[in-house]
Amino acid sequence: MGSQALNRWIPCRRRDFVRRLRVLGFDGPFSGTRHQFMVYQERRLAIPSNAEYSIPQLRMMLHEVERIIDREITAGAWNSL
Repeated sequence: MGSQALNRWIPCRRRDFVRRLRVLGFDGPFSGTRHQFMVYQERRLAIPSNAEYSIPQLRMMLHEVERIIDREITAGAWNSL
């Protein structure tokens, strides 16, 4: 993958999303009532069950991740996890 591709948002498979969240310090996924979820300290993040996340869905979830871990995640940083 070229450096240009690393700096733009691309769809993400669910298993890759979970793996990258673990790199960021999340634990899980755990079973919830409707969705599985991952935990960072005492904070929960619901993980939708679809196999691949579109760019808009990924960006929406990463905004929540940023609030939970209190730091920004750029496309380049996310793609290199």
